[in-house]
Amino acid sequence: MGELFKDILKSDESLFKNDVALDFDYQPKLVPYREAQQRAIAGCIKPLFQEKNGKNAFIYGQPGVGKTVACRHILTEIEDETDEIIPLEINCWKHNTTFKIILEICDKMGFKFIENKKTEELFRLIKQALNKKSVVFVFDEVDKLEEMNFLYMILEDIYRKTVIMITNYREWLANVEERVKSRLLPEMIDFRPYTFEETKSILKLRSEYAFPPNVLSDESLEIIAKKAYEMQDIRMGLYLMKESAHIAEDKSSRKILEAHTLQAFEKIKDFTVKNIGELASDEQMILELTRANSGKKIGDLFKCYQEKGGKLVYKSFQRKIDKLEKNKFIMVEKTAGGDEGNTTIVKVNGERKLTEF
Repeated sequence: MGELFKDILKSDESLFKNDVALDFDYQPKLVPYREAQQRAIAGCIKPLFQEKNGKNAFIYGQPGVGKTVACRHILTEIEDETDEIIPLEINCWKHNTTFKIILEICDKMGFKFIENKKTEELFRLIKQALNKKSVVFVFDEVDKLEEMNFLYMILEDIYRKTVIMITNYREWLANVEERVKSRLLPEMIDFRPYTFEETKSILKLRSEYAFPPNVLSDESLEIIAKKAYEMQDIRMGLYLMKESAHIAEDKSSRKILEAHTLQAFEKIKDFTVKNIGELASDEQMILELTRANSGKKIGDLFKCYQEKGGKLVYKSFQRKIDKLEKNKFIMVEKTAGGDEGNTTIVKVNGERKLTEF
């Protein structure tokens, strides 16, 4: 092969060694920089290994700082270690009522013939099975719950358990009803944001899982890490890494270069943590309106929403905007002062020019 073609990919070649390693839900063998938090979580679960009741935990920290991954890592260790402790992880974004959560627990435990049964009947089945062993409940995204009767039932009727609740919002716990809070009494575990060096190190480690040696250039890693640190979200870094690799492949390059990553930055507007299909119809409508009216003030966007037939009151509309922002569907910029006082501008992701990165 001539010198000219040595650095060009053949059509059947790929830069990826394992592209799954760049997925949000991928569970690495190590969870770096979260050892203290994992020890705290493990400490809550430890009494279960002596057949005693465990402690509960409330885990908080902004999106993309390793809360869910750290918990999954511990649940995997429990599965490897013993059959006497049952690990159950429930996502409250998808299962946000007592009936949905009880149904999901039944499904995870492999119960058959549960159709047409009421919540109380299903919980009796769960209670009989779980009280023969110990159990670790992980409820992720608890701030999405519509009510929490299930939590009261678990705290009251399951003998040996640890209940772990994960959220982006520390203040959420203050609004939990007293009958639940007084039984929960959780250990508070703070997942602080990663520093820039930690962010870069985590992304470098993931790149080593995902690509053969020397595929990701140092320059690309540096600017990806800077963007992920700026957004305070490792998932943004993983997204940019994957998009950079696809662009490099399309250009038949054997290496991911800075130019490929800068081109990937143009796709930031498409970055979301959730699948759009998981959004409620009102949320999808607000997202489409934001894309068509990016840069508008929130009040003007609300008027557009009403003109399109939206039924939410302004306060509920604001909450939907907040939810869309937290899950990286949109960006919100708040400015203080000026002729009109405080102003909130709603934009699609990636609205800024590349030079601003």
